[in-house]
Amino acid sequence: MSTKPLKQIHLAAHFPGVNNTTVWSDPAAGSHIDFDSFVHLAQTAERAKFDFLFLAEGLRLREQGGLIYDLDVVGRPDTFTVLAALAGVTERLGLTGTINTTFNEPYEVARQFASLDHLSEGRAAWNVVTSWDAFTGENFRRGGFLPRGDRYARAREFLSTAIELFDSWDGSEVAADAGSGTFLRDARAGTFAHRGPHFDIEGRFNVPRSPQGRPVVFQAGDSDEGREFAASAADAIFSRYGTLGEGRAFYADVKGRLAAYGRTHDQLKILPAATFVLGDTDAEAHEAAHEVRRLQVSGQTAIKHLEHVWNRDLSGYDPDGPLPDVDPDTGEHTIAQGRASARQFGDPLATARQWRELAEAKNLSIRELVIATTARQTFVGSAATVAESIDSLVQADAADGFILVPHITPGGLDAFADTVVPLLQERGVFRSEYEGATLRDHLGISVPAPDRTADRAAGRRAAAS
Repeated sequence: MSTKPLKQIHLAAHFPGVNNTTVWSDPAAGSHIDFDSFVHLAQTAERAKFDFLFLAEGLRLREQGGLIYDLDVVGRPDTFTVLAALAGVTERLGLTGTINTTFNEPYEVARQFASLDHLSEGRAAWNVVTSWDAFTGENFRRGGFLPRGDRYARAREFLSTAIELFDSWDGSEVAADAGSGTFLRDARAGTFAHRGPHFDIEGRFNVPRSPQGRPVVFQAGDSDEGREFAASAADAIFSRYGTLGEGRAFYADVKGRLAAYGRTHDQLKILPAATFVLGDTDAEAHEAAHEVRRLQVSGQTAIKHLEHVWNRDLSGYDPDGPLPDVDPDTGEHTIAQGRASARQFGDPLATARQWRELAEAKNLSIRELVIATTARQTFVGSAATVAESIDSLVQADAADGFILVPHITPGGLDAFADTVVPLLQERGVFRSEYEGATLRDHLGISVPAPDRTADRAAGRRAAAS
């Protein structure tokens, strides 16, 4: 009989903006802009004792055929503004924001995250991402300048530079004074100097060391470079592998890279994104899941999705009819701009051939094919079935937990919080109360000791000059 202790499950909530997950036709669907929607989801997650709330990032409105792609969320409030506001209406929930390293600067981002960590008393996290397309870059002064092969090099230097800034204060340099509030003990506090291929900066960081020392660092890349980046520097990785086979393979691969960086398995959490549909019975849940998929993939959505592969205007085709007999356009022109899904198909001709074979074998229309070949719900069933599935995957080392993406905003997490979470608590695999105040406490990741090498050297240079 195994004596291996039960792993504790980590759960988070993804506010489902900038995607086509939301079922807009449901009467319960609400705004993705109103602050009340963010508050509802965040407070539900905190009531359920989740680790954190996760916000994606949308740097440009997506387009298809030169028109705004209005089948998913149009618009996204600024990440830092939303998270700072949520810090005031939550007490323990972690606040995670996706911030791009391609079109921002280390000093600015480090200052914003250090400020958020102070405002939230240690609940800030940064999902470090890169931008892959010149279309998004057109909104920035360096639009499209960075070759795709160099984006991780910039990201690595960006993150290491931000860490130099976070660590330029060690916490002992600020003392309380009853008369004036605080004062500096060390005139070198906050000094930094970074010289590198992407950043050449020197000065003084003006935010003292925050409650977590540094915000928790997430990474979401799936390429070999992305996995290596996560193993070297991230505290958690946002994965897309939520099944047993793929999840265990990804888990073993990424965790197996940690030793090369002097890290142990528990220093990196792997958290796949997961969707779910609940019902009173498994049969009821599966019936509801089928309807959710039909509502997520309307006829119009199916045509737009097909255009990502065909790279052609297919608006004249019937979504309930057969696939186009014309082949995809493999030219440089891309009909879908700003959508990650447009780059998922390395060989559009091969994809079209496979889809035609599948459609012919199963007599599928365009809409039915898109439903069959695109993402399905990760967890479907009664509360007991879903709790068992989540627990089984975590105990089998397919994940350390899941980032849940509801298909209704803002109330789509309510039923999960009320029915699945209590069952996980009964199993002894999920907390009944928060045991710590910071996100690092929730994740079981220690506060890093500051590396003062870079900023002490900068202080010496500043004093000498």
